[in-house]
Amino acid sequence: MFESAELGHKIAKDVYKKALPELRESLLETQYDLLESGKFPVIILIGGVDGAGKGETVNLLNEWMDPRHINTHAFGPPTEEESQRPPMWRFWRALPPKGEIGILFGSWYTAPIVDRTYGKIKNEALDNALEEIVRFERMLTDEGALVIKLWFHLSKERQKQRIKTLQKDTDTAWRVSEQDLKHLKMYEKFRNISSHVLSETSTANAPWIVIEGYDANYRNLTAGKYILEAIRKRLEHSRKKVRKAAAPPLLKSLDAVRILDTLDLTQALSKPTYEKQLEKYQSKLNWLTREAGFRKLSVVSVFEGADAAGKGGSIRRITQALDARHYQIIPVAAPTEEERAQPYLWRFWRHIPGKGRVTIFDRSWYGRVLVERVEGFCSEQDWMRAYAEINDFEEQLANEDILLMKFWLQISPEEQLKRFETRQQIPFKRFKITEEDWRNRKKWDEYQNAVSDMVDRTSTAVAPWTLVEANDKYHARIKILRTWCDNLEKLLD
Repeated sequence: MFESAELGHKIAKDVYKKALPELRESLLETQYDLLESGKFPVIILIGGVDGAGKGETVNLLNEWMDPRHINTHAFGPPTEEESQRPPMWRFWRALPPKGEIGILFGSWYTAPIVDRTYGKIKNEALDNALEEIVRFERMLTDEGALVIKLWFHLSKERQKQRIKTLQKDTDTAWRVSEQDLKHLKMYEKFRNISSHVLSETSTANAPWIVIEGYDANYRNLTAGKYILEAIRKRLEHSRKKVRKAAAPPLLKSLDAVRILDTLDLTQALSKPTYEKQLEKYQSKLNWLTREAGFRKLSVVSVFEGADAAGKGGSIRRITQALDARHYQIIPVAAPTEEERAQPYLWRFWRHIPGKGRVTIFDRSWYGRVLVERVEGFCSEQDWMRAYAEINDFEEQLANEDILLMKFWLQISPEEQLKRFETRQQIPFKRFKITEEDWRNRKKWDEYQNAVSDMVDRTSTAVAPWTLVEANDKYHARIKILRTWCDNLEKLLD
């Protein structure tokens, strides 16, 4: 992978000085074209060998372009806040919005390479991490992002020479750390593992570009020119109307039955029974969340359901049993301008809780395969690929000791109509019923089909759906509370 980068590429100083002004002008002009278009973000990953000029290149890019529209992030070891959440959380937070450039100095590649080199993980774990990275980058590019991956390379002899040169000068000796010397001794191992990582993750949608870092003039011009051409090419492509390929159809057997139609909506509890069980399960939930083991895990709970299905009432019965300092409720509505400028899952990643905390989503990332699908707010291709992206997202949460509980509250159309009419008659509940709610009733069957597809494709071993018969609110609330308690109890045993 690195052979072509070890040929000793050099550019004379006078040639560099002559080419630099035009490159800088073109980069700045193209950056403003990107900003004006606002159609896609540019994500530049900077990786490579110690001493190959990564930091110098990042500094030059900020100098050559307008730094106000460049989001530069240098990632070191995770902070305490970051270590409380899934590893990808901090990278999601660093993604640039559409129209801007993000430079990630160190990225989602660093930990897998370092961990494998130090023997903390085996080859199988490395390859699993690389598969996740490839899917993640595919998601970014499917969302429209331009992903530029630059790897700066140095041969072992040139890295050794650079370190000696820095050590000889008292003004630069501080730049050589004990870790640099240790990594030099491990050079071959780093090289072999890095070569494997690059070959496995250099894809058509996000290829790696390997640049020799020995000669600064060559390195700087090569990196700048590649970034310039990549952004120009994408801008030109974005100006053309490209017809998306049709998504493959959802395959169902001829005798398929919608899972929602199999629910027994007649299940109910008397008020005395409900009140007794409510006290029992709220008390149990309170004690479970106070156990010492709870501080080592997090809870994310999703509430979806038809309008007026009782999501809000069910959420309140849960939060009544929790410490108000340790949970947050995220009501999900139409995305804001800030959220539309980011990949779809960004606005949900930002609310993932730390250890010992709870986040409850009142509606969630499933909007893409429900309301956006039915109402035509996104393309068929977008909502079809969302199933796999959601499953990847939820698997990452589960792998980090996050208990994910998903509830679909199901009511009949007759019960929904009854609740709509009741809401209209009670002054303090009128805000709960809108014209959009009435309009959605006309698409009842379309929504039911979408929900059945959703459950079929996203009810996994690590994140199963709990379908709640909600015609009777008492029955629904107790079933949800009991599910919370049962799942927490299993984890805390």
